[in-house]
Amino acid sequence: MELQRAMTDTPSSDFDYDTRAVSAADTLTPADRYQELFVAVQMQRVFADSKTFVDCAPRQHPERILEAYRAQNSEPGFDLRGFVLKHFEIYQRQPTEFVANPDDTLAEHIDRLWPVLTRHPRQHPEFSSLLPLPHDYVVPGGRFTELYYWDSYFTMLGLDESGHCELLRAMADNFAYLIDTYGHVPNGNRSYYLSRSQPPVFALMADLFEETGVHPASAYLPQLRKEHAFWTDGDDQLRPGEVHRRCVCLADGSVLNRYWDERDTPREESYLEDVETARSSSRPAHEVYRDLRAGAESGWDFSSRWLADPQRLSSIRTTQIIPVDLNSFLYNLERQIARLSHAKGQHDCAEAFDRRAKKRLAAIDHYLWSEQHGAYFDYDWCLAQPRENLTAATLTPLFVRHASAEQAARVAGVVRERLLAPGGLSTTEVSGSGEQWDRPNGWAPLQWMGIRGLQHYGHDALALQIEERWLKIISLLFESESKLVEKYVLRPCTEHAGGGEYPLQDGFGWTNGVTRKLMQADPTHEAHRCRAGRCRVE
Repeated sequence: MELQRAMTDTPSSDFDYDTRAVSAADTLTPADRYQELFVAVQMQRVFADSKTFVDCAPRQHPERILEAYRAQNSEPGFDLRGFVLKHFEIYQRQPTEFVANPDDTLAEHIDRLWPVLTRHPRQHPEFSSLLPLPHDYVVPGGRFTELYYWDSYFTMLGLDESGHCELLRAMADNFAYLIDTYGHVPNGNRSYYLSRSQPPVFALMADLFEETGVHPASAYLPQLRKEHAFWTDGDDQLRPGEVHRRCVCLADGSVLNRYWDERDTPREESYLEDVETARSSSRPAHEVYRDLRAGAESGWDFSSRWLADPQRLSSIRTTQIIPVDLNSFLYNLERQIARLSHAKGQHDCAEAFDRRAKKRLAAIDHYLWSEQHGAYFDYDWCLAQPRENLTAATLTPLFVRHASAEQAARVAGVVRERLLAPGGLSTTEVSGSGEQWDRPNGWAPLQWMGIRGLQHYGHDALALQIEERWLKIISLLFESESKLVEKYVLRPCTEHAGGGEYPLQDGFGWTNGVTRKLMQADPTHEAHRCRAGRCRVE
């Protein structure tokens, strides 16, 4: 009750963003809007990529399109693809005049890419799945033509280093707008992403905004509290063994969090793929769909980390797993709310969140820390036992600084022995799963969190090894093909990373951001940076 009293009155923001020009949000998803037409298009594979149709914009009112489909689809010779092309505008990536300059350094190439990846939401397609935003934003690239939640934090690191002060401010206000409008940050700004979020890194963003002079972190306290309420909804009503949405009450009464999705239907952007996955499982289809969706909320879509059988995606059981990284991010969020509330004189709230953080940390140490193995592991709450698969998430407690010095030293030893690869930090120890968040693939956000986490505890030599190896494989592909990509094979080569549901994507937002930030010590690019490497917006 004390926490409820502390949180009853959510304070107003210390800043304003202009939403007058933002179109009214249309939150009906393509599956809900087009019903049997949607199912037919996806199941008959009208487009090679299931994401294509859900990103289309209708050429007339959706109800008229659905009426026309129902009137025509049973006629002899009905051409479904022709019908779709007649009634929908396929999203076309805007052609750019960007051509890689072979004389550019890697940092110069990244700096020239930011405008290519920036979107200007001046016009909003009516009845499309795109959720409007008030300000410009940066997309990952390739098939990902919208804003993504946790991607954007790592992208922002590079925007800061490249001196894009106004764009960083614009994205800050976009995320505040999303939380104020929807109560959470969706996976991406598409209606079909509204039922889930992604790893809660807005607290990290708020620190970055303060560090770079965009806004003090305390300006975002209302949004931080709203996001916390989203992730912890219903936790105060749980008894041991009970679960509700993203909250799990464990045997000793501790509450930790899991990934979840409000829907238990196939993901609309991967509809046929999910239907086929569920068909190959003996479990009820709706359970498989929910776990696939929860895996997408984790950002690790997909990985043996979430599977009962590392070789079968249909064995996915994300909602039965309490993840290390999620709970570390939420601990960081609770500590930040406590700190900022105290600074603003909201002492009851500060004390309540400080107690929450301490309880979460005790639960993390009890359930997610392995004294035997000297590392952090996910926990299977259904089986009441730790998971045995070591992943790069074991470094997240170091990244948010809640590990003890002894725990950090042991994690560093395990990482050096088991996860250090020729190209950087391995995602997991599992090879041959066919999933993109497994060996041999490496990902920019995991490199960044691993490097910075190790540096926080003085393990600089190992951090430098990871950094140098990662930058080496980035440079090798750049020298060969003049581009950066979504993920990399973790060995010195120009082989393209594979696995997952779609081909390797070029761009690429978070790779650009992390790489640009890691190269910040390069003195040849001082002209591209703001004062002392910080964006000061007066």
